[in-house]
Amino acid sequence: MNRIKRVFRLIHIVLWILFGLLVTLQLWTDGHPYWLTLTVGFILTCLYVFYSHFYLLTQYLGKKKMRAYFLRLAGILLTGPLPLFLIYHKNLETSDLFFETYSMNLVSTVPIFLFLSWLARITETLVLNTIRKEQLEKQAVEAELFYLKSQINPHFLFNTLNNIHTLVYKQAATAPEAVLRLSSLMRYMIYESNGNTVPLSREITYLQDYIGLQQLRYKNAPVVDLEIVGDTDLCFIAPLLFIHFLENAYKHSPARLEPGDIRMKVEVNDNTLVFSIRNPVVTKQANFQNEHGGIGLPNIRKRLALLYPAQHTLEINSSPNIFTVTLTIHDFHLQGHERKIDMLYN
Repeated sequence: MNRIKRVFRLIHIVLWILFGLLVTLQLWTDGHPYWLTLTVGFILTCLYVFYSHFYLLTQYLGKKKMRAYFLRLAGILLTGPLPLFLIYHKNLETSDLFFETYSMNLVSTVPIFLFLSWLARITETLVLNTIRKEQLEKQAVEAELFYLKSQINPHFLFNTLNNIHTLVYKQAATAPEAVLRLSSLMRYMIYESNGNTVPLSREITYLQDYIGLQQLRYKNAPVVDLEIVGDTDLCFIAPLLFIHFLENAYKHSPARLEPGDIRMKVEVNDNTLVFSIRNPVVTKQANFQNEHGGIGLPNIRKRLALLYPAQHTLEINSSPNIFTVTLTIHDFHLQGHERKIDMLYN
């Protein structure tokens, strides 16, 4: 906001310099004998009228104090030409000439700069209010995103600790490894995922670590078949966006899974990202919205609506034995505009 105000101040300075040079050039070209004195007086009059009314509007704009405003406006209107005549009065030979020149400036110069000051004040107010509104909306979005992300950690931790508890209870040799994997996952969730975006490759590594942790429960070969298509090294995505889909795939699948029963694919094609996952289900119809706590799918839908409005499609298909989720995000590379806006606002 301060940067925007500095930009407006710079615009004022530049325009007044250009206006002063134009007036000086005009009077000097006309061969006026007192061109310099007249220029200084005229510019001071314009400045006085413009900024007196400008700050008067700042004080009363949008407030129900019309009587006080019009009284002060009348004062500015009547005293508007004074700066010119305080400097130039010695060059006016008669009182009639003085009053004639004063009246001429009163009905010509003063109304013009009163109008220009009103136009400038209205323009700046509209711009600043628009930016302020966008800032407030952005802060509200960020607050809601923070709240939604904060729901992920305890939800994920609750499920994972249950799995580790089972390993410890059975005195499984894989329990220490499970604790180390959980530590690595929590480090990512707490520290590395605090930014607006993370490298897609790092998010995939996080999913792979989670798969490795869950795989400790199974003696068979990997039950998750993960396929990665395209270059993910230079891509960025909102963090912790896919974990709920993977969690739910495990949760709603049968207790015994065969190798490759859960199929997950991440495909990058130009500026389009397609994430898909399918898993077998126990019941005839899987309903993520009715899962315990109601955090999963509603959370994902809200985050997608806030992070990628009009840029994503989420398709959920269920059959008696298979549940499939496909998330498509378009133009997900184009994150630079957010940083430009932040720099402008700050």
